Amino acid sequence: AQADAEASKQAVLRKILTPEARARLQNVKLVRPDFAAQVELQIIQVAQTGRVPLPITDELLKRLLAELQGQQAKRDINIRRV
Repeated sequence: AQADAEASKQAVLRKILTPEARARLQNVKLVRPDFAAQVELQIIQVAQTGRVPLPITDELLKRLLAELQGQQAKRDINIRRV
């Protein structure tokens, strides 16, 4: 069931992304799988609601990635020496 859902998600992404944008998304998936999954769902949502022109180009995907990256909370690392 999960494999079917993943296959259908990939089929939808193949329709709405240009090859360059798909390649960029694959690179993101290699580095940050959790973020890529969130981006994929977001892309499918905005494409289905008609908020972006189809197909989604590499430039548009870059903008969407930057926007989503900005929404994620920045991690602060504090090192306390005792």
